[in-house]
Amino acid sequence: MRKYNRIRVVLAEQDKNSTWLADQLGYNRSTVSRWCSNTMQPTMESLFKIAEVLDVDVRELLRSTKEEKP
Repeated sequence: MRKYNRIRVVLAEQDKNSTWLADQLGYNRSTVSRWCSNTMQPTMESLFKIAEVLDVDVRELLRSTKEEKP
């Protein structure tokens, strides 16, 4: 199963990119790029800032670790 990055997906849904997010957060563009490519994960504090900037519930940026039962 392919792992999808929720930050990248939400950015795409909103027609935005990691450069825009970095500028909005005041973070280094390479840091945000690493989050979007799953080579690095944001801190919980950063995750809440990302959710605020993207105007989404922070839970939308997280992937469930449990499979749903049919």
